[in-house]
Amino acid sequence: MSVSIEAKTLRRLIAIAVVLAIIVVLVGASAYTLDETKQAVIIQFGRPVGDNVTEPGLHFRAPFIQEVRRFDRRIMAWDGDPNQINTRGREFISIDSTARWRIIDPLKYLQSVRDDQGAQTRLDDIIDSAVRDRVSSMELVEIVRSKDWEIDEQEILDAGIGDKERKILERRVEVGREGLEQSILTQAQKQMPAYGIELVDVRLQRLNYVPSVQSKVFDRMIAERQRVAERYRSKGEGRRLEILGHTEKEVALILSKAERQAQITRGEADAEATRIYNEAYSADPEFFAFLRTLESYTISIGPDTTLVLGVDTPYFRFLREIGEAPPAAKAPR
Repeated sequence: MSVSIEAKTLRRLIAIAVVLAIIVVLVGASAYTLDETKQAVIIQFGRPVGDNVTEPGLHFRAPFIQEVRRFDRRIMAWDGDPNQINTRGREFISIDSTARWRIIDPLKYLQSVRDDQGAQTRLDDIIDSAVRDRVSSMELVEIVRSKDWEIDEQEILDAGIGDKERKILERRVEVGREGLEQSILTQAQKQMPAYGIELVDVRLQRLNYVPSVQSKVFDRMIAERQRVAERYRSKGEGRRLEILGHTEKEVALILSKAERQAQITRGEADAEATRIYNEAYSADPEFFAFLRTLESYTISIGPDTTLVLGVDTPYFRFLREIGEAPPAAKAPR
């Protein structure tokens, strides 16, 4: 009797354990959580059921027959490929745009684009179309400049910008780049609610001429810079010649003063030498004549000099007198 009671008790405990295990499995299969960055849609037999699940925390679903499709609720980036667009002024430019978007209705998002790759494809079509429509209807100056941009007169003078370029710079901008981006955003936002998407912002991150036009623009810029450089070189050459002329004038003036002073100094020196010569000649005329004659010998007679003179010429008087007895000295009184 006791054996049958224990067997019944054991079977009952096993049944309870099985039921508890089934309950745990069912609860584990039906419970799911969402964090603050996610939102979800419940899928049953391949089709969405119920409303969007947007509240973070613990949620439940029908186990085994329902699945949870999670979607990011944060702002995501979109980067388009560069597009070659013709502006209203017939300038071919390449524009690279970027945008920020987020999912606001996961159910519509799932039904319309399925996943993020499908959303990127749809954004490519919508935003690229809006960029092309708006850019092609505007002048280039409206695309590249801000509405509140002001001209710096000093920079224009320093850059040597000509009248033609100055007229372009002085053109009034009605919309500007910020207005263009806002108009692209407004146009693209109109189609986004149908896909459960909110377009937050659109920006033109890069703008350039297409390669075929870019080379011509660069050539024109180089020619313009060369013209400005030539003008500066011309001004510099004129200034150099002005400084050189002033320097030469100053040098000539200094040399003239120095030459005049040198002439005065030489004149004074000659006068002083003449005075000394006169004093020396007056003191002993005979000795002075002898000294001057010897000096003339050293100048006029050299190793290759030939003179034809008479024996009684006065020029060699002192040479003839060499060896002769000097006149008797007078006795002192």
